[in-house]
Amino acid sequence: MIVGTAGHIDHGKTALVRALTGVDTDRLKEEKARGITIELGFAYLPLGDATLGFVDVPGHERFVHTMLAGAGGIDFALLVVAADDGVMPQTREHLAILDLLGIERGIVALSKADLADAPRRAAVATQIRAELSGTGLATAPILPVSTLTGEGIEVLRDALARAAAGTGPRGAGGAFRLAVDRCFVLAGAGTVVTGTVLAGAVAVGEQVLVSPSGLPARVRSLHAQNRPAARGVAGQRCALNLAGEGVGRDAIARGDMVLDPALHAPADRIDARFRALPGEPKPLGTWFPARLHHGSAEVGARLVPLDGPIGPGGEGRVQLVLDRPIAACVGDRFILRDVSAQRTIGGGRFLDLRAPARKRRTPERLAQLDALALSEPDAALAGLLALPPFHVDLAAFGRDHGLTPAETAALAERLGLVAIEAAGTRIALSAAGWDTFRAALADTLARHHEENPDQQGLGRERLRLAVRPRLPAPAFLAALAREAEAGALVLDGTFVRLPGHEVRLNPADEALYARIAPLLGDEARFRPPRVRDLVPLVGAEEPEVRRVLKLCARLGRVDQIAHDHFFLRATTAEMVEIARDVADHAEDHQITAAAFRDRMDNGRKVAIQILDFLDRHGVTLRRGDLRRMNPHRLDLFRSVGA
Repeated sequence: MIVGTAGHIDHGKTALVRALTGVDTDRLKEEKARGITIELGFAYLPLGDATLGFVDVPGHERFVHTMLAGAGGIDFALLVVAADDGVMPQTREHLAILDLLGIERGIVALSKADLADAPRRAAVATQIRAELSGTGLATAPILPVSTLTGEGIEVLRDALARAAAGTGPRGAGGAFRLAVDRCFVLAGAGTVVTGTVLAGAVAVGEQVLVSPSGLPARVRSLHAQNRPAARGVAGQRCALNLAGEGVGRDAIARGDMVLDPALHAPADRIDARFRALPGEPKPLGTWFPARLHHGSAEVGARLVPLDGPIGPGGEGRVQLVLDRPIAACVGDRFILRDVSAQRTIGGGRFLDLRAPARKRRTPERLAQLDALALSEPDAALAGLLALPPFHVDLAAFGRDHGLTPAETAALAERLGLVAIEAAGTRIALSAAGWDTFRAALADTLARHHEENPDQQGLGRERLRLAVRPRLPAPAFLAALAREAEAGALVLDGTFVRLPGHEVRLNPADEALYARIAPLLGDEARFRPPRVRDLVPLVGAEEPEVRRVLKLCARLGRVDQIAHDHFFLRATTAEMVEIARDVADHAEDHQITAAAFRDRMDNGRKVAIQILDFLDRHGVTLRRGDLRRMNPHRLDLFRSVGA
């Protein structure tokens, strides 16, 4: 169990920790000289097989930001109120912070009890109880203690031991995350970081990553709860001895997160649920400046209310636009303070780490946030999949919720999701959503065939835009391939059709095309004759030749590269491969018209017409006189099965 102290300056927090553990957490020379805690202090109390960890925080108003760095990840609050002073400003602010962080277990130590008689103790206890009312610590016991006389120290130690015994281990699930509160170099060991393990577990020898910088490292050794260990788990304070290129005291700082590499995806625009403290002087409006505290990190932020201005004591959804990215997970708690560091404004919980910059207040978006506000990932994911766009990037969802890949896979299995893997993503739909998608594919194609019986099928992109749910292009192509493999549809070049649909030329047109096709192939395939040049060769009128070639273009047999200039589909596919080869051999992977012309061995005008055709279909991407290949459209003109 991790115990965090809280309370006003000079109320005896450090002295109380020293009396409980025998450890003086004031370690800096300035702290000794001034008699106040400036930095975080740490102490440990062995309790049989377990060890109680204490995080001692400053009480001075100037160092509330340091207090916040230590408050993240604590299990139990030790609120210290001096019997002679009673409740003071930082008592109230620290208590508000504990409440905003969701801390619901704790004890109030009525310190310096030797300086107060029974009536004074009773009066201060009544004052404390009034302050606790309405917070998560409303029922916390109040125990009088004195570090000078020893009164109540054993009683407090026993109460903490009982609380520790009743504290079950944090869930073993989740990927590893540790919030760094210190980084230093230890002689003979190297770089050491300390912090509280927020989730998951880490073992000696494992690879980790420092976020948001993305610095990779290896755990050389570790201490858990001040003892050498092979493994550290959620709920423990750990010291990790890190090794790796670039790892050093200057590369890692308080506010960083050491985590499982799979979780590295820093966020700088976050949607959240936020509650303002009742003491705010006026409502919080759009672009309100603040300092955001999360874990041990502190960063500038702008608050954008999504449900209108948030008044004192009010609550609502907000978007937080950060000055720089932080490492976080959905569900993490945060605190906002004013930019002058004089007061705590409020706090809340992160809902979405990938918040949109536009259309952030639409009914569709707010419904998504309602789903994301559900605390259990299963419920949140099921809720999202029931809303537009009816699909979710499963890997990103698991990552942002701090899940391991195995936990994400188990989540998908529990919900019976259909996952489509494409372009490094796993797009998931609910079973009902997948059925709706398949039915929409079939209905759209059937309707198109009925309205356009002479067309080969529907273009892939047109089909994607017509079908709901609308999937991202790579996932849509993967879904089409899955359906084609199941025999539900046929991929015919760039077209999609139902298995029973087939466009055929009548016998006369087929006979004419049989005379035309050989003239477009073989040695002349890169410079085939135009329609007017085909007329004397095939013995047909120009309009008839043009009509048949246009029908064959619909069938995917030929492509009209320029006006009245048709190439066989196999030749188009070959030209795409030539363009790709030209790009692959170019130093900058860009295609010039001259290089393409030389490979095609035809004129500059025809070469440019071919490149323009490829531009129109997105196979090549043009900038000025140069082009590069679009890897997502390379299969556009390949024959079925190629």
